[in-house]
Amino acid sequence: MDPVLFSVSYAGLWGQKMLPLEEFIPHAAALGYRGVELMGKRPHLSPLDWDVERVASLRELCNCHTLAVACVAGYTNFTGGAEAAEVPFCDMQVQYIESLCRLSQRLGCGLVRVFTSYERSHAPLAAQWERTALAIRECCERAAAFDVSIGIQNHHDLAVDSKALLEMLRDIDRPNCKLMFDPWSPCLRGEELFETAQALAPHTAYTTLADYVRLPRYRYRPDLINYHQEPEDLVRAVPMGEGEIDSATFLRGLRAGGYDGYAAYEMCSPLRGGGSQENLDHCARTFIEWMKCRGLVE
Repeated sequence: MDPVLFSVSYAGLWGQKMLPLEEFIPHAAALGYRGVELMGKRPHLSPLDWDVERVASLRELCNCHTLAVACVAGYTNFTGGAEAAEVPFCDMQVQYIESLCRLSQRLGCGLVRVFTSYERSHAPLAAQWERTALAIRECCERAAAFDVSIGIQNHHDLAVDSKALLEMLRDIDRPNCKLMFDPWSPCLRGEELFETAQALAPHTAYTTLADYVRLPRYRYRPDLINYHQEPEDLVRAVPMGEGEIDSATFLRGLRAGGYDGYAAYEMCSPLRGGGSQENLDHCARTFIEWMKCRGLVE
């Protein structure tokens, strides 16, 4: 598998060091990565900021550092704005993804990431499902004109369960719709990792890894002179290999199912050790070492 570094890790969104893409590209290469995933919004690859000439310069920069652009990451929520039916929120998002596909083609990249939708409590679930499937289907149709595939990452509420994700993929029913299947969600929700990854591997075009610890939460009850445990834990990012996400078992399952593609690393939440460039670089290097120790990369 080829290790990829996701530029969101150096986007400054959680107080960490921010590197513009022109600095991030050579930095990723210096850290030992063979590919990059580019965040498709400000302060990185927003369609609002990148014209033809600037994208051409970015592609040349990647080529100079022998880095592939493995994926461009879009940010979608296709049920967003449903309370304002007169505003074409889905149309806007489809157009945004089409713009990312255009940029991807110019960068020599064949994959654009989407999310599904956050579930809304005051709308029929079947209608939310259909709205999401229709929007992703149109994204796929528009992406095909640029020879780009759409990758669904299993993070948002709708179709987050692996069985439901396959059902969504069937409903979309487009040859250039793939899965960007990660261990984070199935691990936190208690799915069996090896068998799940093996089953979804034939549909998977990309995977993204990170490690996390679960921190149980309690509230003090003075009337009981005791603590009440909250149902959900706090989850915090840690360097690869220091947490509780069994990514090694997950990757063995993917490989058993025939997957041998990109494995991206992301730091996209508050991170143990803080957001200094030194800590980010340490975690980025640790990921490659973790992959090498497991025979996943030379």
